Amino acid sequence: MLAPSPERVAPPCEHFGTCGGCATGDAKMAGKVVLRLESVESAPPGRGQVRIRQTAIGVNFIDTYDRSGLYPVSLPSGIGREAAGVVLEAGKGVTKLREGDRVAYAGNTPGAYCDERVMEAARVVKLPDGVSDREAAALMLKGLTAWFLLRRCHRVKRGEWILLHAAAGGVGLIALQWATALGARVIAVVGSDKKAALVRGQGAAEVIVSGRENVPERVRAITRGRGVPVVYDGVGKDTFLASLDSLAPLGLMVSFGNASGAVPPVAPLELTRRGSLFLTRPTLFHYTAKASDLARGARELFEVVADGKVKVRIGREYALADAAEAHRDLAA
Repeated sequence: MLAPSPERVAPPCEHFGTCGGCATGDAKMAGKVVLRLESVESAPPGRGQVRIRQTAIGVNFIDTYDRSGLYPVSLPSGIGREAAGVVLEAGKGVTKLREGDRVAYAGNTPGAYCDERVMEAARVVKLPDGVSDREAAALMLKGLTAWFLLRRCHRVKRGEWILLHAAAGGVGLIALQWATALGARVIAVVGSDKKAALVRGQGAAEVIVSGRENVPERVRAITRGRGVPVVYDGVGKDTFLASLDSLAPLGLMVSFGNASGAVPPVAPLELTRRGSLFLTRPTLFHYTAKASDLARGARELFEVVADGKVKVRIGREYALADAAEAHRDLAA
């Protein structure tokens, strides 16, 4: 999580840009992507927009994809997808938000690493009293991702086994707690004994340490040979085939991330061979394209947080000027 400087509440604001050699004017930087703190004028909100003074900014693995070019952006560009703060000014036509409202967002367009930001009001949600700015900034992208995975892609049912990769990660811990609260039995895949202890404490019914155990074999043993109805895989290349091999016939493979790299091309026949499987590669922003869906997801997310069913874990905090260090730590 990034913390903007509290004394900077008026333009010019400061933000990070991802810059190539032509943008920096430094020939030595040509072909590289860097994070650089810059001052720019903060624009007033247009019709249907709000200007937000940001108090906390979320740092997510997807930010590293934008920075590296895995998800291409037009340079120079802002970076960051989620934040929380206070409405400074509402543009014409905005009726549901006003100056002083506490708000948060998870945006499809990078640019959250800044002191102030202008956003479409329809993509911003009000924060209830039971959710702090810090929690919201750590929740919006990861929490709404967990929401659509568990409530939309596959509606998790009480008593069913599910397989969750990277269960100790940002999305993983939220999804683990939420799925457990729904009554599902979660098989959590993690990369170390330390992470195994963490997810057991968060409700995992079974834990598999990757690299030391054969994931499909363990899943078959746990489920008495059947496999699971759904796999949630945010790791990508390194786990894709093992995830397919862990599914029951007619099971659903949800590939939602690339932490180990992008999944290589796969022949549809591989799904047939493993039991007429289903495969989806979803993104949050399709599931929240409608303002009503965004509002529904945020409402259900905030409810489980306020009820204590999902607890927000903030691993580390950085000043806005230290965003590059945050990226180095995240990648490690």
